[in-house]
Amino acid sequence: MTNLRTTKDWQAADSAHFLHPFTDFASLAKKGSRIITKAEGIYLWDSEGHKILDAMSGLWCVNVGYGQQSLIDAATRQMKELPFYNAFFQTATPPAIELAELLAEVTPPQFKHVFYSSSGSESNDTIVRMVRRYWDVLGQPERQVIIGRHNGYHGSTMAGASLGGMSGMHAQGGLPIPNIVHIQQPYAFEHGKGMDPDAFGKLAASWLEEKILAVGPEKVAAFIGEPVQGAGGVIVPPKSYWPEIQRICDKYGILLVSDEVICGFGRTGNWFGCETMGSKPDLMTFAKGVTSGYVPLGGVMVGERVAKVLIEQGGEFNHGYTYSGHPVACAVAVANIKLIQQLKLVEHVREDVGPYLAEQFAGLRDHPLVGSVDTCGLMGAILLVKDKAKGLPFPGDLEVGMVCRGHCFGNGLIMRAVGDRMIIAPPLVMTRSQIDEMMALIRQALDLTLADVTSKGWL
Repeated sequence: MTNLRTTKDWQAADSAHFLHPFTDFASLAKKGSRIITKAEGIYLWDSEGHKILDAMSGLWCVNVGYGQQSLIDAATRQMKELPFYNAFFQTATPPAIELAELLAEVTPPQFKHVFYSSSGSESNDTIVRMVRRYWDVLGQPERQVIIGRHNGYHGSTMAGASLGGMSGMHAQGGLPIPNIVHIQQPYAFEHGKGMDPDAFGKLAASWLEEKILAVGPEKVAAFIGEPVQGAGGVIVPPKSYWPEIQRICDKYGILLVSDEVICGFGRTGNWFGCETMGSKPDLMTFAKGVTSGYVPLGGVMVGERVAKVLIEQGGEFNHGYTYSGHPVACAVAVANIKLIQQLKLVEHVREDVGPYLAEQFAGLRDHPLVGSVDTCGLMGAILLVKDKAKGLPFPGDLEVGMVCRGHCFGNGLIMRAVGDRMIIAPPLVMTRSQIDEMMALIRQALDLTLADVTSKGWL
């Protein structure tokens, strides 16, 4: 019966029953959802048979591409043998243990332990609990404050959304929760125009020290940030930023948390973004790319500084999830990481397609709408501006980014709009020829957007 449903049938049932995330429900009901029915490699197909190049890896997660049989087989085998058991009651399953060993192998050397969750949001909720528990065990319970960044994204749960600095999320639900504060993001277009990049990076990092001193060093527990801000618009910080952040955290003894939910598992050209950016975090959250999105899984890599205290002095840690270490999810993650190693995808991004993407994006600077481009590994951003010479943005109410996104979808390309920053994060299996294909679609969308804004008198 499923195959007999038309697109309109699916859309009607969707509107009647399915409340989508980050959605204006009434608006979507009028328009109707796009119904995706199958996928292969870096491509999707909708219910009308249209082929779409997925330049967002689903939602930053399908690192190995769609349809990888080894991941499908791993899930099937595990479901037949042991579809579920929990990690409570002093119990473990072989896939959870094997994955923990493998994660200790591929993460930076300070990480030997993992605490599992099912998502990035849950992982960052765990950070709040674990960071505060660490300082409590050390006899410093007054260290409660965690510092995040404006426009950072750490999930949409109460704690995750609080750690993040998205004003639209804070406006709903009484956020942030207590003892979470924010500093400005290292975005040169907004805060460092005309500055030398290294000087701006150090200036942006200095805002952390200013906040620590304003709050009181004895009250600050941790700083959390994404190596590259993903959902905030692929904000790539200057090279001087993260080493200076590390120096400040070390100076005041606060924990450094690297949110690797988007940047992890090869996205930046190293296994983890902190390696690319030159920091040595105490805690590291992950999700998405650990299974390439095939099944939900997340977690926190716990550095020895924290693990030693929690294990040797901490007693019971009253926190966890039903699906912590889910055996099917862990089995798929093991297969996924082994496939990344087998295909040498980290090296593929660092040495081949990452540099090639940077070259191709640089070529977009000649377009009348493009004010700047940024790339890091296999992720990139294009800033659309009203006046290139003066660096003037379009008024926000025009939503030029959404106009461009509409043309992308119309041409068979999934590209995300964050304000007027058009962003991509395609599957890591992407080839140079597929980058060429994607770039042609991007240029076409930019040209159509230029024609639109010109005809409307917005330039």
